[in-house]
Amino acid sequence: MKPLLIATLSIALITDAGADIFKYTDPSGRVYYTDEPKKGFDYRLIIRTRPRTYKHDLKFMSGNKLKFNDLVAKAAAKHQMDPKLLHAVIQAESAYNPNAVSSAGAVGLMQLMPDTARRYGVTDRRDAEQNVDGGTRYLKDLLAMFNSNLTLAVAGYNAGEGAVMKYNNSVPPYPETRNYVQHVMALYRKS
Repeated sequence: MKPLLIATLSIALITDAGADIFKYTDPSGRVYYTDEPKKGFDYRLIIRTRPRTYKHDLKFMSGNKLKFNDLVAKAAAKHQMDPKLLHAVIQAESAYNPNAVSSAGAVGLMQLMPDTARRYGVTDRRDAEQNVDGGTRYLKDLLAMFNSNLTLAVAGYNAGEGAVMKYNNSVPPYPETRNYVQHVMALYRKS
């Protein structure tokens, strides 16, 4: 029981510091967690944290929100999504910094990972229009995948749909994901 407790405490400390967490299971079944995955091993991102600039970007959020309001409204209308939800996700992901980059390589307003960007045809993740369009389409697909369950769609946006499915269509037990869902839902209700 002690190793599990130590791993849990370590993960909690790392996520407070703002690092992405990766998991690797070796052929014998041993599980490893790290914020610096080694090349050549099949590490999976399990916890994605905010960009390092997030706290700084909060200072400019109001102005940037106004700057991108029309873009968000356009993407919401195009994909029949609630603009309030898009704003809540963007605020939680990047504080409206179109140049935000996480330590795991998520980029832009909606913090698209390279695979997600490719999946939705986003060729330039730093292009705000492409980024918001791709992130909106991903969120819409998550809502469809989880039968319009907003909580599960938001959890999937943070941890990946595979993690939500792995835990029998529930919010994964990762502290970062649970905090993220609560944060996005509070922002959504507030708007």
